[in-house]
Amino acid sequence: MHHPLEKHYVNRVGWLRAAVLGANDGLLSTTSIVIGVAAASPERNTIVLAALAGMIAGAMSMAAGEYVSVSSQEDTEKADLLREKKELEEMPEIELQELAKVYERRGVSQETALQVARELTAHDALGAHAHDELGINEITQAKPLQAALASLGSFALGALLPFMVSLLAPIKQMVYLQYGFTIIFLMVLGAIAAKTGGSSIGVAVGRICFWGTIAMGVTALIGHFFGVTVA
Repeated sequence: MHHPLEKHYVNRVGWLRAAVLGANDGLLSTTSIVIGVAAASPERNTIVLAALAGMIAGAMSMAAGEYVSVSSQEDTEKADLLREKKELEEMPEIELQELAKVYERRGVSQETALQVARELTAHDALGAHAHDELGINEITQAKPLQAALASLGSFALGALLPFMVSLLAPIKQMVYLQYGFTIIFLMVLGAIAAKTGGSSIGVAVGRICFWGTIAMGVTALIGHFFGVTVA
């Protein structure tokens, strides 16, 4: 009887997190900026400029921030691996016992744990310690450039919607149309992220709509307040 392969989603965590965060942030932050500016100064040139500036600045900021953040993780991983490599060279027997203890804590008998540790050490000592002692593997390993590019592209893609709405929507309905289109696309993004990651679509959509509405509502109130004040 054919047994279908199990579907796992953990291997998508790295790029999925950066892509979803970038798209959501691009859509929501740019829309919030546009709504705030539109509520304060209902002039198309000002609104379009605000949307464009928010899209460019936000995309670059997201990419730079993601690169620095993930690079810090990568530096930590490299330092741990170098330390582990040195310890394997200087005290291989102690490291062997440490690896065996890892398997014992997972429920393997002492004899079996030691045998497994010996065989894995003979095959790839550093790889075994990286995976089982430090928790570093190909799936979770930091990839700064990949994360930065994913954030850059996804932010720009998310910010493109409010930018296009700022170009095409009637000025009098600008705030309402920005909110409406953004909520719809936030729901789509939430559903796609949940589907891709194998989590609950309803929870993801509800969460993103709730916080998105709060963010846009606050900026609209601030924009309206300053617009009235200036007037």
